Amino acid sequence: MTIDHNAPGRRFGVLVAAALALMLASAAVAVPTGLALNPSDIDATLRAVADRPGLHLLELGFDVLGWLALAMAGLVTAAQGRALVPAGLLVLAGAAGLLHDAGNMAVTQLAAEPAAAPAAQAVLLTAKWTVNLAGLLWTAATVSAALGERGRLRAAGLAAAVCGLASVALPWTTGTAGPSPAAEQLGYGLHLPVMAWWAALAWRSARGR
Repeated sequence: MTIDHNAPGRRFGVLVAAALALMLASAAVAVPTGLALNPSDIDATLRAVADRPGLHLLELGFDVLGWLALAMAGLVTAAQGRALVPAGLLVLAGAAGLLHDAGNMAVTQLAAEPAAAPAAQAVLLTAKWTVNLAGLLWTAATVSAALGERGRLRAAGLAAAVCGLASVALPWTTGTAGPSPAAEQLGYGLHLPVMAWWAALAWRSARGR
């Protein structure tokens, strides 16, 4: 994914860096406070949201801004008329991430109604598979972008994509019960190499190199 060494390239780098920082900030709020919203225990999930609505909205706000920044980074690259495939995949990944957050926002409202647990579970399941789609699109963008690079950056990108693919595949291995909270956190951990690779690309682009 060759980015021009100019202002658009620097904007791309800043947007990707912002997206990663915001997503990590969201996880830093959600994971320790039990707000990861696992649909396998919908009652505990709804209690967690009802007990900590402010924290839930805070982490959701970070995540919304993160996916929005990722989509904008793709748009900035596409506007240059270069790397259209990875740029388009980034935009789609950002859009899928925003749909995921829209589902989580709906769960926030449903948490106030104890009788709405079945509906909340359906919404949350949809949101979880939407973020899985976002991860798949981001992994595909990583493959496409890495193929446009050379040497170690190319090899690292392809290796990161293998981890990203494992992250996307993990929920399919858990059967109809869905992933446990531990398995879900493992999936997010497997996606970290993808984020790290884009962080390296963002650093290079922001410095105009």
